[in-house]
Amino acid sequence: MTQPAAEHVGLLLRNARSEKGWTQGQLATELGTSQSAIARMEQGKQNLSLRMIERLEAIFGRSIVKVGRPQMTHLRVEGGRTLSGEVDVNSSKNAGVALLCASLINRGTTTLRRLARIEEVNRIVEVLTSIGVDCTWLNGSDLRIRRPEVLDLASMDVDAARRTRSVIMLLGPLLDESSEYQLPYAGGCDLGTRTVEPHMQALRQFGLEVEAKSGFYSVTAPPADGHDRSFVLTERGDTVTENAIMAAAHREGRTVIRNASPNYMVQDLCFYLQGLGVDIEGVGTTTLKITGRPSIDVDIEYFPSEDPIEAMSLITAGIVTNSEVTIRRVPIEFMEIELATLEQMGQKLEISGEYTARNGRTRLVDVTTKPSELRAPQDKIHPMPFPGLNIDNLPFFAVIAGNAEGQTMIHDWVYENRAIYLTELNKLGAQVQLLDPHRIYVNGPTKWRAAEIGCPPALRPAACLLLAMLAARGTSELRNIYVIERGYEDLAERLNTIGAKVEYFQD
Repeated sequence: MTQPAAEHVGLLLRNARSEKGWTQGQLATELGTSQSAIARMEQGKQNLSLRMIERLEAIFGRSIVKVGRPQMTHLRVEGGRTLSGEVDVNSSKNAGVALLCASLINRGTTTLRRLARIEEVNRIVEVLTSIGVDCTWLNGSDLRIRRPEVLDLASMDVDAARRTRSVIMLLGPLLDESSEYQLPYAGGCDLGTRTVEPHMQALRQFGLEVEAKSGFYSVTAPPADGHDRSFVLTERGDTVTENAIMAAAHREGRTVIRNASPNYMVQDLCFYLQGLGVDIEGVGTTTLKITGRPSIDVDIEYFPSEDPIEAMSLITAGIVTNSEVTIRRVPIEFMEIELATLEQMGQKLEISGEYTARNGRTRLVDVTTKPSELRAPQDKIHPMPFPGLNIDNLPFFAVIAGNAEGQTMIHDWVYENRAIYLTELNKLGAQVQLLDPHRIYVNGPTKWRAAEIGCPPALRPAACLLLAMLAARGTSELRNIYVIERGYEDLAERLNTIGAKVEYFQD
């Protein structure tokens, strides 16, 4: 940025701050920086990264730099560095999205504290705002949500809705909001065929009728009833379970859901609904008993718990770079199988005593990775429903297995395409052999090398490429990282706090 441009941006920043009535100190607190840094920014004496400009624009709700911008953001990684230090795990993306949808059940004010500021959350916020919900960021990460008496479903932002698969989770909260309405088809990661039929099977239990036509789900709401109901989910899916829970939460009568997912985001949703006064028995088990409240009007604040998938990402960064790194605030209940598998492969870990998350329920620990000699496990690595190894944590073992002596089989039986995307690690020197759309062999150890790679259209394989680049000596480029920003908040910057050298750039 040239000096005149920096001074112009500094003036815009100063004006935006003054209009908000903030001091430099208040803005510094919001950004997590010093008052002197804010002073330098406003004087045009400090270069601002694209990421910092975007954070400022999010805080002020207005444009700071009024110029045309390229659509794609990339990452440049200087690999081969040893990492060190400590880094905190952020709140769960999947829990945050579910809580945003569930807030529609509440006629009072919901304040979600330390909500992940990621693209998936942004898309749902855009959808909620478009139908009349007041979504206000109180600072960098707290979101206040107030819904109107009547939602304007006809004005839903179709573009934002199509860019996230999570929009399907509005069916449960909107169960009887309107007699008829439309919901755009869900989007999100390209992971092969992922049918929404399990959602429909669950919601039909409440009388909801859904017909797919012309790019939309045409929804007919069920009539009011006070019936008790009991049913089995044909798929123990996380979002399917959440949809059923949200429908039951504001439906009169008692609902028993069997074969329910007890996973981390489902538990967070249940804790929030319990705070709204919904009676839920069996949280953390596969049988939930929910007594609904047809009218809920509660002012509540809730802290989503920490994300076990982000925890695994950060642990992988320490392992693949053979570094000693402490990852704080790891939700241990949802990481035990992963950590046990790592220890079987020879990975040395130090695990602290347990303490409680801000939601008052989730158990946390600190995990420290130690430089280790890894060996391939004797058996294949595969996911299972909780409490098994998490399906979203499975891809990271492809990177870790690349550092291990021997051959590792990874069996991704859930998604048709994701194993294929993991073969992109070969461009960084890995030896990944695709057996079929669900299985790969990883042969190690790998001599990682730098490369330029385009992000695959799937979140976790894309993150795996970034983590492998940390180990590859030289300069790598990961292009078009939108898919990573869907699921991680400032992942590159946070890796930099423990010694990585990753920078954003645009063409």
